[in-house]
Amino acid sequence: MTTNEEMPMVSIKDVHKSFGDLEVLKGVSMDINRGEVICIIGPSGSGKSTLIRCINALNDIQQGSILVEGQEVNDPNLDKLELRKKVGMVFQQYNLFPHKTALENIMMAPIRVLKQDKKEVEETARALIKKVRLEGKEDNYPGELSGGQQQRVAIARSLAMKPDVILFDEVTAALDPETVNEVLLTIKELAEEGMTCILVTHEMAFAREVADHIYFTDRGVIVEHGPPTTFFDEAKDPRTKEFLSQIL
Repeated sequence: MTTNEEMPMVSIKDVHKSFGDLEVLKGVSMDINRGEVICIIGPSGSGKSTLIRCINALNDIQQGSILVEGQEVNDPNLDKLELRKKVGMVFQQYNLFPHKTALENIMMAPIRVLKQDKKEVEETARALIKKVRLEGKEDNYPGELSGGQQQRVAIARSLAMKPDVILFDEVTAALDPETVNEVLLTIKELAEEGMTCILVTHEMAFAREVADHIYFTDRGVIVEHGPPTTFFDEAKDPRTKEFLSQIL
C-alpha cells in the first residue's frame, strides 16, 4: 500500500489542454515528489505556464489526470478552495491589493478564507515579512515598494496559507535585473527548507543551482528532462541543444 510519504506530491499523467482549436498541452506527464524543486523551461508559447495553472485548477484540462496528494484536480466535484489551500501560486504580476499595506496583503486570505484569529495571523504575517527580508516595510503600500519587494510580499502572502506546494510562474520576468536576485534568494531559501516548488523560469543559472529536476517543453510536449548536471551538460535532443545554445 502506498503511503502519502511515498506518493508523489503532484502526479501529472497524459495531460491535454486546448484553447479553442489551439492545442497547448499534448500529453504531458511528470511526477513531483515531496520536497522536490522542479524547473520547467522552454520557449514562449510552449505550454509551461498553462501546465502549472492546470495544477491548481486555474485552467481545466480536456484529457488526462492531475493528482495533488492523491486528489484528482479534474474532478468536477473538487473543492477548488481546499485545493488552493494546499497549492500556493505566485504570478509574474504581483496582484497585490494597492489599497492594502504589505502586512494587510499577507493577512487577508488567512483571515477571510481560513477564518483564522486576526492576532495570530498578524503574528505569522510579521514573521513572514522578516523571512522575506522586508522588515520595516510592513506599513508600506505596494506603490511604495520596488518590484522585487512586491514580489517578496506576494511570496509571503502565498506562504501565509501554509501550502504544501508552491507554483512560481515566471516570477522574475517583470523585474528589473537588480531586484531579481532578491526574489531568487527567497525561493532558494524555501527550497532549502524543504518546500515543494514548481517553477516556470528563464533563470538558467538559478535552475542549475536549485532544481532537483528540469523539464524542457516545446510545442506542448516534454522534449527532454533530467537532473541539472545531465540536462545542461549532456542534453541529447537537438531541440534542447538548440534552445540551450541560444540562452546560455
